Amino acid sequence: MARILDYNGNEADRTVTVASLIALQARNVQVAQVTASSADEAAAAEAAGIEMVVCMSESVPAVRQGSSRVFVTAAIDFTGAVTVDELLGVALDSLSNGADAVITARGMSSVARLAEEDIPVIGHLGFVPKKSTLYGGVRAVGKTAVEAAQLWKKFQQLEDAGAFAVECELIPAKVMAEINERTGLTTISLGSGPNADVAFLFTSDICGESPRTPRHARAYGDLGALYAQIVDERVNALTAFRSDVAAGQFPDETEVAHVDEAELQQFIETLS
Repeated sequence: MARILDYNGNEADRTVTVASLIALQARNVQVAQVTASSADEAAAAEAAGIEMVVCMSESVPAVRQGSSRVFVTAAIDFTGAVTVDELLGVALDSLSNGADAVITARGMSSVARLAEEDIPVIGHLGFVPKKSTLYGGVRAVGKTAVEAAQLWKKFQQLEDAGAFAVECELIPAKVMAEINERTGLTTISLGSGPNADVAFLFTSDICGESPRTPRHARAYGDLGALYAQIVDERVNALTAFRSDVAAGQFPDETEVAHVDEAELQQFIETLS
């Protein structure tokens, strides 16, 4: 475990650091990453032994409250950071709030600008949801030799821009394996097979919160059923309450405050 200082000068234990992530390939060790948006989710990840979480930049303070140990990556969305200077500002704020790195799907010049300031930056290649129109919808990227070659070029460009890692989303597993052997980037696989340094899934998919689990994911729990039960229980409880009100059965004698009879009579006399 590494003992480091965060950007506020406080000591914090981290199970993973940027340096240890960079060294993963040489050690042939794989770690796990999940999403988190709250202190509860971050605490659960730590309790489960998950080494890394990714969250939106604005959620970093809450996530860090839940865990001082997990490696936190702040995702800088396309909204709220239009210019490169704004992107830099959000990145610096994220680190100040406790993030260990930032991830952006922006272009290579944006990645380079962050890297120039020694900000640990992660790129995003393969299928990028907000750029899905470029690929004709949700699909794997790199299924043809030409497309795979173009993808490999982007890996090289991303490394040259100064990124230390890359989220690899929906890349064919065998293509990912070939790229992983050749890139100097720490690879984070989301639906891109087992040959990567970090295995990544959304917490909502792992816990079975969504009505449909994506093909690349696996549900290990069934929180969806619990949520449905909560909805049913809420409706049942409210229905029973309304029924008792209509029947004059709420409140009963145990659910009201009582007054001494003499005091009541004295009060009534003041009303006449």
